[in-house]
Amino acid sequence: MVKSGLGIIGGSGLYDLPGLANTREEPIATPWGEAPVAILCGDIDGLDIVFLPRHGKGHRIPPSDINYRANIDALKRAGVTDLVSVSACGSFREALAPGTFVLVDQFIDRTFARQKSFFGTGCVAHVSMADPVSPALADLIAEAGRAEGIELRRGGTYLAMEGPQFSSRAESGLYRQWGCDVIGMTNMPEAKLAREAEICYATIAMVTDYDCWHHDHQDVDVTEIIKVLQQNAKKAQRLIARLAQDFPREHPPCPVGSDRSLDVAIITPPDARDPQLMAKLDAVAGRVLEPGRAQ
Repeated sequence: MVKSGLGIIGGSGLYDLPGLANTREEPIATPWGEAPVAILCGDIDGLDIVFLPRHGKGHRIPPSDINYRANIDALKRAGVTDLVSVSACGSFREALAPGTFVLVDQFIDRTFARQKSFFGTGCVAHVSMADPVSPALADLIAEAGRAEGIELRRGGTYLAMEGPQFSSRAESGLYRQWGCDVIGMTNMPEAKLAREAEICYATIAMVTDYDCWHHDHQDVDVTEIIKVLQQNAKKAQRLIARLAQDFPREHPPCPVGSDRSLDVAIITPPDARDPQLMAKLDAVAGRVLEPGRAQ
């Protein structure tokens, strides 16, 4: 089996990871951006942990300007096999009140201004997104939640919007009719790119508000969101520490094939592939593109 590497992407409110030992900041150069990606490496109970705050220090990067490809590529280069996205979100359900944690299992992507694939002209690939979340990873998160007394709602659909503005009332009502459960701005194309990089992915969606559909609650407001974020962040830190403590040290095969998603995805034959693009894909797709690499 492959050695496990647990990656944590921190969203709004989660900018550091207390309890991480032997920490070191590592700038990782990737072919998908001009600046290296700054990640924090360390361990919890001997398990290698990589932490990346997606909005940067001081929450400087808005959702549409995040370099999702560089982030996922850097995490892959750092040895991450399993990736937990911790994300603030709004709720479309009465039962999913602010402060609730939701382990979503489906996504609807309504973003339009982001680079969504590592592949393209010169090497075309189509990965399956039928099951975007690794159920084995979600099981481990749920078990960690139970051990810490943190309630986690299992299952749900996350609507990824472009932002940075919040929804209109018409949009909020429409997404509720679609059967969506929560809404956020950052899990797409993050989940798609993780699948292309053969990294098992799961989301802890931390509810901060009711978007703007709920007549008995005020419209979404950053000031109120921050109050809930601070409470959620403390619970998220406890949850991650427990997850790391109990995490398997060797990575088991993913039940839905997240760790082998490229086996049947690349359609461009070897003699037609662009060498320059192949060089950029060395980390995310090296397992299937490089002759002699372990399969």
